Amino acid sequence: MADTPAVRGRKNDRPGGDPAEPRTGPVTFYRQVVAELRKVVWPTRDQVITYFFVVMSFVLVMIALISLLDLGLGKLAFEVFTGGDDI
Repeated sequence: MADTPAVRGRKNDRPGGDPAEPRTGPVTFYRQVVAELRKVVWPTRDQVITYFFVVMSFVLVMIALISLLDLGLGKLAFEVFTGGDDI
């Protein structure tokens, strides 16, 4: 089973790829990055504003939920460990 290509791996699967392939220089890398960034579909101002309010609303709801759970579980733990008011 160790002779299968999936187990042995291929030379191109290793980090660095094919040893005969030359490394990319910094200028070529920069040009490739700029070319890829031109392909990105950037959101409009209205979409960014909408996303901002959606995310902020979700965060505020989660803060409220976790705060209420923390308060309730804290009071429950206090009651359990102090024994309540049975005087």
